[in-house]
Amino acid sequence: MRFVTAEDIDRSVPPRDMVEALRTWFAKGCETPLRSHFNMERTNEDDATLLVMPSWEKDGAAGVKVAAVVPGNAQRNLPAVSGIYILLDGVTGQPKAVLDGTRLTTRRTAAASALAADYLARRDASHLVMVGTGAMAPNLIAAHAAVRPIKKVTLWNRRPEKAVTLANEIELLGFEASGTDDLEAACGTADIISCATLSTEPLVRGAWLPEGVHVDLVGAFKPTMRETDDAVMQKCRLYVDSFDGASAEGGDVVQAIASGAIGKDDINGDLFDLTRGKVKGRQSDDECTVFKSVGHALEDFAAAVSVVEALDK
Repeated sequence: MRFVTAEDIDRSVPPRDMVEALRTWFAKGCETPLRSHFNMERTNEDDATLLVMPSWEKDGAAGVKVAAVVPGNAQRNLPAVSGIYILLDGVTGQPKAVLDGTRLTTRRTAAASALAADYLARRDASHLVMVGTGAMAPNLIAAHAAVRPIKKVTLWNRRPEKAVTLANEIELLGFEASGTDDLEAACGTADIISCATLSTEPLVRGAWLPEGVHVDLVGAFKPTMRETDDAVMQKCRLYVDSFDGASAEGGDVVQAIASGAIGKDDINGDLFDLTRGKVKGRQSDDECTVFKSVGHALEDFAAAVSVVEALDK
């Protein structure tokens, strides 16, 4: 049985290849029951969440991710999401590989956002506003830059010094990068706004959005969380990673539906629909679009299979 490290994942599958792996698997599909998630109560910090996400291909490989989302890890200088992925042989069912689930999750999540942006963001999108500076942020920047000509990156965090620190690191990769404490002004000039936080209150507001912007929402994976206000959902054409998951768990979508700001029929499609050509993505350069992801077991499965196949070559 192979043990696949974070370094193995990054070395074997670059961002664009990960996007294309997800495009292929969303288009053809596999068996993916709705994930199981369990609340783990904490006494002195926000509750944690345990996730179990299985997936398998008919007459093919199978896999499962076990992950924990621990908001309190921000104070420990650790990633909020950690876990492992177990890939099983398609013929015997024997464990074939155990992969670093933390890196696999950040890479596949970023790839899903970039896949959506490839259908929803303007072709000339060059200014990315990154809301949040945790482990997801560098991966989201790299993934979006793999599908759009991103040149300028503006970073925001509740703690401005964290935005400046990450901006200095991102600048070394060739981007024009800077931190800001004025999120409204940054959003007003953005082509893509990507949010990866554990916020329970709106950070980005619909009144701030310029024409033609694409909003990418990654962080609010529980109904009690949200990164945008209802006006964002009303102003933008809405797409999700999976209809069932986002409409049940994605806080930005769930809360906007509950308030009456939008209905479920305002969800224009998911990544299955987009990759299969069942729905159209962006229709014009001046319309606003929003993509809400909560994570899908297919993404982990696709990423794990692509990594192991690349390592086997």
